[in-house]
Amino acid sequence: MRIVLFIYLLYKAVQIYSGLLIIYALLSWFPGAYESTFGRLIARICEPYLSLFDRLNLRIGMIGFNVMIAIIVLNLAAGGLGKILQSLLY
Repeated sequence: MRIVLFIYLLYKAVQIYSGLLIIYALLSWFPGAYESTFGRLIARICEPYLSLFDRLNLRIGMIGFNVMIAIIVLNLAAGGLGKILQSLLY
């Protein structure tokens, strides 16, 4: 029963962090948004994870796909871990 609760909390944490990553991406549309208190807080939370994808050069013109790829990888990793934990349970 504890594993089920852990899987649920894992998926909720991934949803929340994915939302924060989307907010981080949307802040780039507003000039000076990263310099606000809210922007610095979101940047401090999101940039360590996003820095893993900076080396991949995921830009096409002026559009960067780092955040989208980061969200996909995060959800795939959470789904894989969830499946592993479910297989241990049953």
